Amino acid sequence: MDTLLTAEIAANSPRYRRRSSTFIDGVHDVPDEKASPMAPAQLYSTMSGRLFHSGRIAIVLVGLPARGKTHISVSLSRYLQWLGVKTRVFHLGDYRRATMGPDMEVPEDYFFINASATSVMLRQKILKKCREDIYAWLNHENGQVAIYDAVNPLASGRRSLAKEFQKHDVQTLFLESYVTDQNILEENARSVKISSPDFVGMDPDEAAKLYLKRIDMKIPHFETMNEPDLNYVKMINAGERLDYNNVSFGYLSTRIVFYLMNLHIKSRVTFFARAGTSSQEDSFKADAPLGDEGRAYAKKMADTLLAHREAERAAIIAAGDSPAPLKPLTVWTSTRKRTVETADYLKDIGYRVRQRSQMSQLNPGVCEKLSETAMRRLYPDEVERHELDPYHHRYPRAESYHDLAVRLEPIILELEREHNDLLIIAHESVLRVLYGYLMACDAMNIPKLKFPRNEIIEIIPASYQNEAKRIKIPNVHIDMIPGSPEDIRIPVPPSGFISPLSGLGTPAEPATPMSKVVPPSLLIPPGEKPQNPLSRD
Repeated sequence: MDTLLTAEIAANSPRYRRRSSTFIDGVHDVPDEKASPMAPAQLYSTMSGRLFHSGRIAIVLVGLPARGKTHISVSLSRYLQWLGVKTRVFHLGDYRRATMGPDMEVPEDYFFINASATSVMLRQKILKKCREDIYAWLNHENGQVAIYDAVNPLASGRRSLAKEFQKHDVQTLFLESYVTDQNILEENARSVKISSPDFVGMDPDEAAKLYLKRIDMKIPHFETMNEPDLNYVKMINAGERLDYNNVSFGYLSTRIVFYLMNLHIKSRVTFFARAGTSSQEDSFKADAPLGDEGRAYAKKMADTLLAHREAERAAIIAAGDSPAPLKPLTVWTSTRKRTVETADYLKDIGYRVRQRSQMSQLNPGVCEKLSETAMRRLYPDEVERHELDPYHHRYPRAESYHDLAVRLEPIILELEREHNDLLIIAHESVLRVLYGYLMACDAMNIPKLKFPRNEIIEIIPASYQNEAKRIKIPNVHIDMIPGSPEDIRIPVPPSGFISPLSGLGTPAEPATPMSKVVPPSLLIPPGEKPQNPLSRD
């Protein structure tokens, strides 16, 4: 009874069963039954729910604490979920905390080979609960990939684990994060020790060294991966080098290795900002330049971002952390004029700007300049399909958000590869998809995300989840603030043109109902009767 109860506590812990707000990464959320059955970048579906002609796979993490294992497991889960692979991370530390409770310390000999009988029994109890949930996920919930996040220090234990999974017809891929670079270790240790009361008031560098010394004392026996009979990938020094052995069981394992080749565990933040506006009518084909207000906005946005970065560094130093210099900032834009010109101010003061053609806005096709009335008259069937699935539906000669997500996959991989802090200046449709990836949003929510121009969105990576926060840009003219409506009224709006739209929120806020925000260009002309008028609130 005790075993079942504690396993239930662990499996239903907030990290697995919560429903995220838009500003909290949803990578650990259990999928909503009412959500889209397809993931944002999923190309097809199957009756079993398993993709790429692959069976069930257990990815087993290996490595000492402060090596970035949790970051790797969560990042890999985010990518696989984005592709539509049913993936869940099982953090053994969560099960240990759920079993022991908040007030019980881990025994000193918990990780020792010659641990006491009490510690061995505790270890076995926690392992049993975690593995029961792994098998339940794979066998009864149509899971395809289970990521087992634990230390797994000994070769004999890893071989036993592989044999156990094989008995359940589960393929095993071991993934070790092996770090010899002391700078990486201390950076990871500093990020871990922040929440521990043991290090309050200590010099951050000394605290990091003490934390690493405690790891060596608590886990004195660790054997790096070198087993020729096991499938493994060894990630060395945060992606500096990748070694792999026997990874040959299908396309999905190849995709996993390819993703890991682009991943690193060094911390950096990502900023999202809209492009400035044009004084001319902008459209997908016209590609208008910035107007005077757009250029003024570009300077305000850049000044706000730079001031924010300096303020964040000052706050870190004031809190007693290392006075390290700011990470370099790289800027990405599309090749569209407004995004390129919005970045010119930063380029002129010495920041590196890269143009990426894949980041061009969603192609609206034949419906770009049509009013809602005209669209309903000319394409009534398309309108109906769009209302049912605004993420996957595409209008004639247009792109869907799903098409855009597939087009952006090289950008997503390069984003994972980027070591510098990153500012992305793009059309709102592109920001929606990239935000949807980093924050593990459901596909049906992506078209509804709002990015008003008076805010920069900052994505902050952490071990268990990404978090996002808003940075207000002061004194932005009210006509420039609104985001682009996502629904049928304008499939892909000319967002670079100053619009009278108002009341649209941010990624964390609900939008004003569209029936209360109707642009003049979409009003029914005098004397024309509406065709199938909307019945939305």
